Amino acid sequence: MADHLVPETPQRPESGPAPKPALAAAAQPAARPGAAAPPEVVPREIKVLIASAFVIALGYGLVAPVLPQYAQSFGVGVAAASVIVSVFALARLVFAPGGGALITRFGERPIYLTGLVIVALSTGAAAFANSYGQLLLFRGLGGVGSTMFTVSAMGLIVRLSPPGIRGRISSYYGSAFLIGNIAGPLVGSLLAGWGYRAPFLIYSVALMIAATVVAVFLSGASLRPKPGTIPLPPMTFREALSDSAYRSALVSGFANGWANFGTRIAVLPLFAAATTGIGAGVAGAGLAVFAGGNALALQAGGRLVDSSGRKRVLMTGLLISAAATVTFGYAANLAMFFGLSFVAGAGAGLLNPAQQACVADVVGSERNGGKVLAAFQMSQDVGTITGPILAGFIADRYGFGPAFAVTGGVLLVAALAWLPARETRPVSAPSKKSPR
Repeated sequence: MADHLVPETPQRPESGPAPKPALAAAAQPAARPGAAAPPEVVPREIKVLIASAFVIALGYGLVAPVLPQYAQSFGVGVAAASVIVSVFALARLVFAPGGGALITRFGERPIYLTGLVIVALSTGAAAFANSYGQLLLFRGLGGVGSTMFTVSAMGLIVRLSPPGIRGRISSYYGSAFLIGNIAGPLVGSLLAGWGYRAPFLIYSVALMIAATVVAVFLSGASLRPKPGTIPLPPMTFREALSDSAYRSALVSGFANGWANFGTRIAVLPLFAAATTGIGAGVAGAGLAVFAGGNALALQAGGRLVDSSGRKRVLMTGLLISAAATVTFGYAANLAMFFGLSFVAGAGAGLLNPAQQACVADVVGSERNGGKVLAAFQMSQDVGTITGPILAGFIADRYGFGPAFAVTGGVLLVAALAWLPARETRPVSAPSKKSPR
């Protein structure tokens, strides 16, 4: 089966007269030979999704810092408090296939809204939990809803993004999440005197507002096939797996989850605390510097993805992240600690928009890729869950240097996995290169 699955060409109408050449020519001025195509603009629906992503991330940042302490207020130990954090990711992973099937059956918009409402209600209920068991249940339900709106949002972005600016849109969406995650804990610190339950109530209300805004502005009309076209069937996971780019995206998604969403968050604070020249007090600053490098690279990465191609930028991001992570465990002073954090963040900032755009190219604007997108999300979640466990085991047995070296090695393997993959950028996308 050919690797290229979805050509970015419009479907022909099933019936109906063709437009008259004279009228079509009169409708718009003739383009000059060699003139640049007009720039593609970000659709209004995408802007709504980006704003919603910021609200979601801001609220998550509100509750994340207080969640372990809230769990301990019910009289449980550190291990049980940590499970409260893990159950959210575990529920996302377990429900991902079901979420993908729901999207295939009912469409992206209804499942996106349903997921937002589930997270809003479960978060509000968590504020009134009377026991550790209730808190555990509500956080698990939140993970189910999170999978629904995360995969649906990916599907909506795939469907609504003009192919020529998919990289830029992915960077905007990622930036909204990043800024929200940074601002959330800062806002949460101002609410410290309000107790553990207040952030959950605020997050719940914010999610309901976001769901209302999305319901109003994402009417769904733009998601229906154009009149006279024959809708293409939903893309299956098996079909996507025949594409070399999608196979490589599953590998790099796993590596990204392992390194940047899992090991860095879980192991970096422990490494800082155990290193004499660094100290536990700057662990949060190290994560902030990583986020700063990520934010700076996201915008440039999104534009490079659209102009230079997905594969080149993606592999560059993986190699930069791998180099910084391999040496991270041997940082002996603050300058090296912050410098490597910034470089690793920049590598992730190049990787993420390229990876998202590549998966979007595979699915295409005319297909429903719920199951395909859910499988990609699962690859990242599996990496996020297993990475900290294995890296922590290595750190206990052999030290932090080998633990970060193995994590960097996983990123390097992911970069090598992209060597045989095809470039997915549509030929119609704008390019700075002269035609050959």
